[in-house]
Amino acid sequence: MTESVPMKEGIYERDRTLYVIGPRAMAKVSSTLASDTRAKVLSILQNGPIDLEDLATLVNQSKANVSSQIRKLEEVNIVRSKYSPGQRGIKKIVELIIDKIVMVVSPENLAEKE
Repeated sequence: MTESVPMKEGIYERDRTLYVIGPRAMAKVSSTLASDTRAKVLSILQNGPIDLEDLATLVNQSKANVSSQIRKLEEVNIVRSKYSPGQRGIKKIVELIIDKIVMVVSPENLAEKE
């Protein structure tokens, strides 16, 4: 099975794989992943979608802080949030949308080899 790797610099999600192309995109994703709290969040999300309030409890952080951490992960297409009716209003449900990350420093070199 051959993966179709994007050639333009940026961050792309395809078939549960995050393609990070080029140094600037790599720096952005690496910076996002370089957080103990976000690492804990990703570890928990491997078990499936979870309510933001429950997630905050599990990582021992405030809902506001966890919401901020989720926003950063959403910016680089690692997680997605959706809203669902709850007992007292609307619940924010967070889910992991990728299974792996592929980083490519120089997409031009890939094109030359094909």
